[in-house]
Amino acid sequence: MSISTGKKNKLLTKMKSLKVYEKDIVEKFIRSSGKGGQKVNKSSTCVYLKHLPTGIEVKCQEEREQALNRFLARRLLVEKIEEIIKGRESARRQKIEKLRRQKRKRSKRAKEKMLRLKKIQSEKKQLRRKVDIV
Repeated sequence: MSISTGKKNKLLTKMKSLKVYEKDIVEKFIRSSGKGGQKVNKSSTCVYLKHLPTGIEVKCQEEREQALNRFLARRLLVEKIEEIIKGRESARRQKIEKLRRQKRKRSKRAKEKMLRLKKIQSEKKQLRRKVDIV
């Protein structure tokens, strides 16, 4: 499975906009561990990247292909750098905040309102039922 040119170009433009250059990245290949069987044990598919200016390190062994892991590792590195630079505005941070809001416990008042609306809905459905005449 190869990466589309559109995705590659998008990553390259993002790297350029954040001023992340290939010369600042140290890349190493390590033997993966875990699922994958003999293929994983024989070949070095795990990719390790270190961005020298920021000191951020990323390790990726999501897929069995080295090329795909290289792409995914770079994307992860760029996301981490973006989070540091942009802080609260970054896409990753926004996703985390959205999940936090969704999981937050409802207030007592909101819960009562929701239950009241559910009760009204169930009463409407009760009225729609057919009546059996014996």
